[in-house]
Amino acid sequence: MIGAGVFLMLKKEFDWIQPPTIEGGEVGVPTLTVAELFEAAKLAPEANFKTWDDLDRLDFKIGKGVAKFVGVNNWEVQVDTHTGAVLQVSFRRSDIIESLHDGSFFSDGVKLYLFLPAGIGLFILWCTGLYLFFLPHLKNHQKKRSKKKLKKLADGQSAEGTRQPAE
Repeated sequence: MIGAGVFLMLKKEFDWIQPPTIEGGEVGVPTLTVAELFEAAKLAPEANFKTWDDLDRLDFKIGKGVAKFVGVNNWEVQVDTHTGAVLQVSFRRSDIIESLHDGSFFSDGVKLYLFLPAGIGLFILWCTGLYLFFLPHLKNHQKKRSKKKLKKLADGQSAEGTRQPAE
């Protein structure tokens, strides 16, 4: 759970985990239809896209002029939204790592009845660890405050104790 979480935090830093987005030639509203873009994506033999059922999702990056076709087999094909050129074909590991991280890789039962309690337990351990870490600092601060109060109180009493009573 923790190891997969670390990989997910670093997914944009390492191309091996998640392929970078390649910018298309032009940005803005695509000039090609989604069907034309999918036809271009089907030309990548590694992805093995035949029908729309082979896709898990389609992600448009209008600001970069690219459409990402992500298959159920975790292959990603990036297509220029204006020319239809295939910009990149890569295997996408971030989705597998995410499913390992949340337990859905195994089954919904494992996700709900094993990973959820483990995550809650880990969060409780983290909170108690923070408490135990800051407890000595809090106690030291409280001791210093109480010593200052006692010193002020003692200084006030000694000053009053040196006065002579009025006759």
